Amino acid sequence: MLKVLTHPVSRKTFKMGRRIRPEAHLRPRLHLRDYVKLDVATPATADYTVKPLTFLRDILGNDTLGDCTIAGLLHVGGAWLGNADQPIPYTDADAIRLYEKACGYDPSNPSTDQGGDEVDVLNCAMQAGLAADGSHKIAGWSGVDATDAALVKQAGYLFENVYFGVGLPDAWVNPMPSSDGFVWDVAGDSDPNNGHCFVGLGYDAQGVEIDTWGMLGAITWAAAAKYAVQSGGGELYTLLSADSIAKASAKAPSGFDWAQLEADFKAIGA
Repeated sequence: MLKVLTHPVSRKTFKMGRRIRPEAHLRPRLHLRDYVKLDVATPATADYTVKPLTFLRDILGNDTLGDCTIAGLLHVGGAWLGNADQPIPYTDADAIRLYEKACGYDPSNPSTDQGGDEVDVLNCAMQAGLAADGSHKIAGWSGVDATDAALVKQAGYLFENVYFGVGLPDAWVNPMPSSDGFVWDVAGDSDPNNGHCFVGLGYDAQGVEIDTWGMLGAITWAAAAKYAVQSGGGELYTLLSADSIAKASAKAPSGFDWAQLEADFKAIGA
């Protein structure tokens, strides 16, 4: 059964939902570091939450369902659209549909609300798209080494997102954050019962700016390096769309091997 958290002020409940399905992680995957040709200069800070903020407040069903992996996916897609001054169409219905398709949820059978594996979710987004008509497919996703702050900044600046999977330490959720401005720093061991997906949509000297449960906070660089790595029971990816690759290549035309990256996305997705 998925763990349920209670907001300390509103008393609203939220569900954990990130799990690891080992067989999903056996397929080849890409790692962003393999495509870096030059050190990409990044600004000291970046923030991609302002334009899509209203949408980021929408928890997309994560109060009653363990669909945090889907909510995080849609929040990245919504941030891309919002920052391109385009309308954001995603709703709870889109989240539930993707939760069914990627994670095996059946609305008629509550016992199937078992959370989701991030790799399954991202592969589904490549094939099925984020919208009901199959549009807004992601072009691919790539692993990011959370111990390399410079690389995480490059991913955050170029692609405007990082996608976390973490077994949250108990101190982070006992009690859970109550408002914007919370900071998750190193706080003991990760807890696999607290499996959660959240997204990074900016960074500064302190760490990565994150969106979770409708609130904006931060995970420090030290905490990301401890918890968002395989040895700490975590994972970190960056998601890419065709538009985000075009935008990123304009920011750093010679910094990455863009042609090889796109070719490898197509090969793995085949």
